[in-house]
Amino acid sequence: MTTEELPADHWNTFYAERDQIWSGKPNVVLVAEVAGLTPGRALDLGCGEGADAIWLAQQGWTVTAVDISTVALERAAGHAKDAGVGDKIEWEQHDLGSSFPEGSYDLVSAQFLHSKTELAREAILRSAAGVVAPGGVLLIEGHMGFPPGEHNPHPEIRFPSPDEVIADLALPEDEWEVLVSTIHDRAQIMRDGEQINRRDCTVKLRRR
Repeated sequence: MTTEELPADHWNTFYAERDQIWSGKPNVVLVAEVAGLTPGRALDLGCGEGADAIWLAQQGWTVTAVDISTVALERAAGHAKDAGVGDKIEWEQHDLGSSFPEGSYDLVSAQFLHSKTELAREAILRSAAGVVAPGGVLLIEGHMGFPPGEHNPHPEIRFPSPDEVIADLALPEDEWEVLVSTIHDRAQIMRDGEQINRRDCTVKLRRR
């Protein structure tokens, strides 16, 4: 990324490089943590090619799915139509540091909201907490570091622990309940087919 490159341009280029970037399967933690919830309105932040949003819609959720990349959103909408849930998902383009979806949601999911471009992650997650309805859930999944052996890592990118994620949210304790706060290992298949082990963290909060 050059200093002149805008985040939206970076991510459009990233998605345009290949016809498919991700596996097409929903994130495993999303499936595990949402499976027992009563479907309602869901907000998927950083939806990429739409696998999480499509899975949520298939479970009965009405979904607003957001990404900075118009290339990713167009691709995701096509996948949703093919899956028969295109009418259950609203796709919105946002640079979340500048604009944020309106409304109130029973579930707000932020899965691996990291970027090598400028990203006001802590402020975005505070905005995410602000649109969780009473009784609703905020689910945040993040990496604990770069993949093993990644060339030229970006030291300015922060990978907070679960406790740090919760502290950064600065939520009134009497209004929120911590349901999950944990670090765990996960196998990940890379673009070249190699399987690596990642350390990720999960934070799941319920608004009282």
